[in-house]
Formats: sequence, structure tokens, C-alpha cells
Amino acid sequence: MSNVTQNRPLSPHLSIYKQIPTMMMSIMHRFTGMALYAGTLLVAWWLVAAASGEAYFDWVNSIFGSLLGRLVLLGYTWALIHHMLGGIKHLAWDMGYGFEKEFSTKVARLQVVASVVLTLALWIIGYMAR
Repeated sequence: MSNVTQNRPLSPHLSIYKQIPTMMMSIMHRFTGMALYAGTLLVAWWLVAAASGEAYFDWVNSIFGSLLGRLVLLGYTWALIHHMLGGIKHLAWDMGYGFEKEFSTKVARLQVVASVVLTLALWIIGYMAR
């Protein structure tokens, strides 16, 4: 019996593809979606703490108010905004807009910049409102 796979081409692996902005944003959209699951558990924990009493709520707030807690919340905010912008882009694609190569590359690059700028703006506004 001969090996039937000898004459078959091998599937290309991701390492041979050129990493283009639209591909990287697709991967980031998946990663931010996964991060939102973990972040939403933290939001639920905070809400449970708010309903459980003042002492427990103060303890959870002290965790979220620490440097590490604020970095996690900053990352969650960025993931939420980045994922939302990716969803808006997909909505435009679903309506048939934005498939041109140059335009989609510009949108992918803009998505990174816009997500960082919007996250920082939201946090600055939040701190100013305190």
C-alpha cells in the first residue's frame, strides 16, 4: 500500500503569510472578544459586591482602585472600544462597503489609533468628572 498523501500539497502555515493590517485586526478582534469575557466577569463581580454590602463593596473597590486593578480596567476599556470599532467595521462590510484593499488597510490602521485615542479620552473624561 502506498502513501496517499505523498503527492498532495501541504497546507500553507500562518508563518508564510505576510502579516497585513487587516489580518492583524481580525486576530485582535478575536483576542479582544475573549478578553471581554474575562472583563465582564469582573464587572459582574463588582455588581455582586455592590449588592452584597458596604464592607465587601469597599474591599472590591480597593482591588479595582489599585494600580494593577486600574491597569486591568484600562485594558478592559481598550478591548471594549477596539472590539466595538471592529464590529462597526464588520457592519459596514455586511452592507457591502469598505472592501477596497487600500481603504480596508487604512481603516485597519485607523482602528488601532482610534481605539487608543477613544480609550484615553474616556479615561481622561472619567477622571475629570470625579
